[in-house]
Amino acid sequence: MDGQAARADADQAGAGEPGGGAAATARPGTAGGTADGENLTVDQLAARAGVTVRTVRFYSTRGLLPPPAIGPRRVGRYGMEHLSRLALIEELQHQGMTLSAIERYLQRLPDDVSPHDLAIHRALVASWMPDTVDEATREQLEGRVGRELGDDDLKRLEAMNVLTATDDPGVFRVDPGLVHLGVRLLDVPISQESIVAAREVVLEHTRSAARELSRLFKDEVWRPYRQKEADPEQVERMKTLSAHMQPMVLQALVTAFQRSLNDELRGAFPEEGAPRVGGS
Repeated sequence: MDGQAARADADQAGAGEPGGGAAATARPGTAGGTADGENLTVDQLAARAGVTVRTVRFYSTRGLLPPPAIGPRRVGRYGMEHLSRLALIEELQHQGMTLSAIERYLQRLPDDVSPHDLAIHRALVASWMPDTVDEATREQLEGRVGRELGDDDLKRLEAMNVLTATDDPGVFRVDPGLVHLGVRLLDVPISQESIVAAREVVLEHTRSAARELSRLFKDEVWRPYRQKEADPEQVERMKTLSAHMQPMVLQALVTAFQRSLNDELRGAFPEEGAPRVGGS
């Protein structure tokens, strides 16, 4: 079962339930929504996640989402963990994973995994998306991200290279690997100039790291292999290494960056007790 089929099953399972449909398309933070995502009804959660209420309830019955806290009048309240899990589930489905595979993936996560850690898992999953560009209308883009996008929002996304205009004013070229991150940045209280400057810093240093790692691979791995390429055992070893190298390098980079950022934050804010990246 692919992601589209799973959502169809969710809609089938919840057919006729109150709160579906229109509630899932309401703009986050407006009538019926909250801005902080820490105290959401199921309708508000669906709207923030860009899915239907039926889908939320279907995932809950499959054990993919933890139960909500029960508030006044026995109304379930959802928070950032539920939002982050929904985003990760949707991303895994976009990658073609079945619900059974997603269940196994989530079961391997620690019981105390934080919303921040879930966001990192989602980012790592999204990083394997093909390096392609999609075309979408504003309506299609809004459906993809689960919220309305004003003209200023589109301008900011274009400045972040998340999307670019086409000859047709109603159609945009969209980077699928950046679109959800870009939309989340719309609500971060940081100036556009700071976001663009941060992007340039990240690009500069990741390109440098990629260049050096490629050089190391070429000099320390590829060249010795070329000298022994007639050895079937060496050929098989190289194939195995090549298949696993990129995910290993990505995990190493993310871990090293998290720890480096924690060190920098502690140094920059010694008295404020800056929170650790990773939620711990």
